[in-house]
Amino acid sequence: MTKRSVAVYLIAIGFLLAITLGWYARAFLLGQQAASVKFDGSRALIDVQTQVGFGPRIPGSEAHAKILEWMRSELESAGWQVQIQQSESMGHPIQNLMASRTDDPPQFILGAHYDSRLWANRDPDPAKQHDPVPGADDGASGVAVLMELARTLPKNTEPIWLVFFDAEDNGEIPGWDWLLGSRAFVAGLTVKPKAMILVDMVGGTTLQLPMEGNSTPGLSRSIWQTAADLGYKNIFMPQAKYDIEDDHVPFLQSGIPAVDIIDLDYPYWHTTADTPNHVSAQSLQIVGSVLWTWLTEQNPQSK
Repeated sequence: MTKRSVAVYLIAIGFLLAITLGWYARAFLLGQQAASVKFDGSRALIDVQTQVGFGPRIPGSEAHAKILEWMRSELESAGWQVQIQQSESMGHPIQNLMASRTDDPPQFILGAHYDSRLWANRDPDPAKQHDPVPGADDGASGVAVLMELARTLPKNTEPIWLVFFDAEDNGEIPGWDWLLGSRAFVAGLTVKPKAMILVDMVGGTTLQLPMEGNSTPGLSRSIWQTAADLGYKNIFMPQAKYDIEDDHVPFLQSGIPAVDIIDLDYPYWHTTADTPNHVSAQSLQIVGSVLWTWLTEQNPQSK
């Protein structure tokens, strides 16, 4: 082989090596990008802090209007179509926000309430029991999980609606009742999804999620099994502990399977101490990862 032939050969080898290394670099970057779209609990915690930063999201308040606009903007930026469904109950305006990616009927509805409670009636200080609840876990954590799912779920996941319920949290206060938003939403519902999943109070630093007694048993077992498969059986405990009147109940009453994922033992529930320092990115990560995995498993091509 001549010197020129050797030089040409070395150039060819170098060219092939560069192409090969470039391909592996691209594959690595694509893999990193794919990994980066998985649920991010730290980003969800920032969403909790943002919501509480608006102030108490009491229906009719400035903070309530701000969170509606924030949710709309974030969801539209993530590629979702947003509708605000207006109605009235007990003399109060109701503004439920519904987000979808397509015009197809939903296979699943994921819900959370975005309002916060008017009175902190469980506060240990009687002087604060008529103060508003900041609503970091009770309201903001469920919204944060749904917002992060909106950013990270694969586009070919089965059709989903994300529904943010108004006026859930002011029962046992004169002139109010529980579940005003979800009742209004179900009353106007013209489709029947396979299931509804409610996310409520899921960010506490001492998170424990037993099954909820009113929830559809088979649906609960399926989600809790996904949690066990991911190593979270100590968080998603496969025993029922309490029966709760929550935003999943109107769906159950209309014949739609539904489950409530909730930690009712959160020690700052309905107190003025329901603040972001009592919410954990790790807890949000666990719940978000379980739902992300369960939803993508319903359509294996979406993984």
